[in-house]
Amino acid sequence: MPLPLKNKPGKAVTQKEAKIQVVAPQEKHKFKPYFKKGDFSLYHGDSISFLNSLPENSVDMVFADPPYNLSNGGFSVHAGKMVSVDKGEWDKSKGFVDDYNFHFRWLMAAKRVLKPQGTLWVSGTYHSVYQCGHALQSLGYHILNDISWFKPNASPNLSCRFFTASHETLIWARKDKKAKHTFHYKEMKEGEWSEDKFKKPGLQMRSVWSIGTPKPAEKKHGKHPTQKPLDLLRRVILSSTNKGDVVVDPFTGSSTTGIAAVANGRKFIGIDLDSKYLDLSVKRFKEITV
Repeated sequence: MPLPLKNKPGKAVTQKEAKIQVVAPQEKHKFKPYFKKGDFSLYHGDSISFLNSLPENSVDMVFADPPYNLSNGGFSVHAGKMVSVDKGEWDKSKGFVDDYNFHFRWLMAAKRVLKPQGTLWVSGTYHSVYQCGHALQSLGYHILNDISWFKPNASPNLSCRFFTASHETLIWARKDKKAKHTFHYKEMKEGEWSEDKFKKPGLQMRSVWSIGTPKPAEKKHGKHPTQKPLDLLRRVILSSTNKGDVVVDPFTGSSTTGIAAVANGRKFIGIDLDSKYLDLSVKRFKEITV
């Protein structure tokens, strides 16, 4: 299958040339839960291999916060102090083609496990989200919205040579263009969203959401370097899933997705390569279930 990648001007890169390895679903491969209690399950391992082990058409929604590939030795500001932006080896770019191929592969694996009416959310900055959007369209997803998550308390820009980065983009897409996806329009319009100064009571929910970064209480057991606020994931979960639905996060980190999902009556499956973040996820989960 040819892919619309460019290696040299005017030359398309085929799947073979780009070295995309499409791994067949492993019907008999079993992943043992790292932690499981009730509707909350965590697994330790590679996200693509795990997704390929799940039954086809078995998941209602995927929320993914994949590596942004922005760990480049630069600096940012946190709590008034200069800090490195390096988050770990998993967040370092391997070059355009390899980064794109990774996004293509996990998005392909996610599409297989989604139900026809299922939807996928992917979050990112300009370092990654455009590659994800391109791969989504290449794979035949139907994009429903792009959400701008505005951070009113974003960190300042140290170099003073760029606009201050104060938002991330979330893409919401459906697996099958002809299917009818879940969207709780009335709840989004009339619900209680006091954390968002942009949302006017009784008016339609718009595609720009003003939500602060994670509160101190959300990080008391530790923090993930790209941790998302519970208010953001709560809105994603309530808008596009029903009670009892299966939600999967292939890059679960500290499992904000899972906390929001289980707290609102959904079933959750999270996967991560780093066991220390799975341990953090367990601590967060136990806090809401005691």
